[in-house]
Order: sequence, then structure tokens, then C-alpha cells
Amino acid sequence: MKPVVRRAAPGEGGGVRRRFVLALGAASGLAATAAMADELKRAVAGLPAADAGNGEAVPLRGRAPSIFVGHGSPMNALQDNRFTRTLRAWGEALGPPRAVAVVSAHWLTSGSTAVSATREPETIHDFGGFPPALQTMRYAAPGAPSIARQAATRLGPRTAAIDASRGLDHGAWTVLHRLYPDADVPVFQVSIDYAQGPAYHLGVGRALAGLRDEGVLVLGSGNIVHNLGATERGAGESDRASTTWAQDFDGRVKQALDAGDRAALVAWDALGTGARMAVATPDHYYPLLYALGAARADEAPRHVFEGFHAGTLSMRCLQWG
Repeated sequence: MKPVVRRAAPGEGGGVRRRFVLALGAASGLAATAAMADELKRAVAGLPAADAGNGEAVPLRGRAPSIFVGHGSPMNALQDNRFTRTLRAWGEALGPPRAVAVVSAHWLTSGSTAVSATREPETIHDFGGFPPALQTMRYAAPGAPSIARQAATRLGPRTAAIDASRGLDHGAWTVLHRLYPDADVPVFQVSIDYAQGPAYHLGVGRALAGLRDEGVLVLGSGNIVHNLGATERGAGESDRASTTWAQDFDGRVKQALDAGDRAALVAWDALGTGARMAVATPDHYYPLLYALGAARADEAPRHVFEGFHAGTLSMRCLQWG
């Protein structure tokens, strides 16, 4: 059954809730070292090489992966750290897909799932309190309106809204800026219907899974542990969380992912006593369910990046396929 497709109401693309995004410290970029280079190689070990040997990226062939990126602070678009270097190496290993479908924690709608069909999406600076260098950044990737409309038809019998003016929020462009810095891969976004529960979001991800067979990379962008009120500004990047509750919840999610326990990941609030602290609101957790839903049951997750920013913000990144 095809979905009921309607135009998004004016202003709906802005989402249900607008939250003030805190600057998560001004952690300075880390100097690249041989040890860090080796660490990056280990992070992307096993990922398919996408280098033709002449410096040009080889287009992604066959089924595209489903991935989840812990995007963290918008400042990652400017900073040099282990996380941003891993994203760059990851994008090079993947190669450019036909298009990218992004489910970002920063596009929330109510009552329907919206799909952006903008031809030339603008760069949305949906944050405050950051330096001019970030406020003036642009990521001028083309849109993918025809693929976006095809994606909307996959959502039936759910109601799908087509938004022909939505730009790219920072959950999308700050990540894509690292994965595909040339901004030459078409991109569109799929919103999160925030009125729905976690099982619904897993189901929408499952409905989008067929896009992968058409060369479309499905990308969920959020954070597994995300409680801005409990972050430690200036704490920078670390291998482990600064609190037990953040480390415990991230570890329990990893165990459930590795076990293929989707039921546990849907019932995230039962994953330990610190779950409600780790997921203060589920907007940043839900994108994980979309990426998981788009994954096949026989695809084991690869933990491409593990670590924390600002003490408690999990930057875990995953790939299926």
C-alpha cells in the first residue's frame, strides 16, 4: 500500500522541539602521530577499500551499508581529533554511494514522517554560541528529490510528508563534511516522528532498508548517550566516560548490538539503572534504531569508533554491511 503523501506544513520541518545546543568545550585538535595513524587503520580494518590507486574514490558498488554516527558537538566540523579523522578514513573506505539518506536527531516532526525533496538543500545552522567560522560554514551537496520521493513510497501505510524546502541540519552536514568533504554525493533527510515510540522508528528503518539495494547509504545521526546537562565542558576526547552511568549504558547497548538483541535496544529504558540518565530524551537515541532497522539480520555490526567527548557523550559509530 502506498503512503498518504502530503506537503509538509510551513515551518513543520523545523521539528517539534528546538533545543539550545551547548558548546561541548573547545577541546583543541590533537596532533596527528604515527600511533594515531595506526589507530585509524585499526578502526576501519575490514572495511572495503575504495581507493582506485590514483587518488580518486571508487563509487560504492552493490548494496550500500547502513551506518550510525554519534555526531556530538557541531564543533567537530572544525576540530581535528581522533573522531573526525576516523570519519574521514571511514568515508574513504566506503566510497561515494548513489545518495545518502540521513535520519538526524535534529529533524523532529509530529504525526508523520517527512522526507526532504530539496534540489539544493541549504546548510542549516541550528545552534547558537559557536564561533563565526562554524556559523559561516556551508555544505553545498546536491539534493536527491527523485530518490527521496521513492523513499517516501516505501513508508506505506504510514503517512509521509514531502518537504521540498528542507535544508541539511547539523546532524547531517557536520557528519557528511567529514565523510564526503567534496560535497558531491546527493543527500536527503528523513524526519523522526517524535510522537511515536521506539518500535515505530525501528519499523521505519526497516522500511528504508530496500534503499540500500539501490546504492543508497542509510545514515542515522545521533548519540547513544546524550544528556547535555550532564556533560563536562572542556573535557575533550577520552576512551571511557567520566561517569559510571554513561559508561554502563554505552556498554549495555554495545552488548545488545553484538548479540543482535533488537528487543533490548527497542526497550532501551530497561538497559540498566542509568538508562534514563544516559537518554535524558530519546531524540538522539532514535537514529540508532533507524540504522538498526535498515540492517539485515545476518549483518553483524562493526564498531568503527568508540569513545566519549565532554565526559559523558558517547561518540560510538557503527556499520552494518
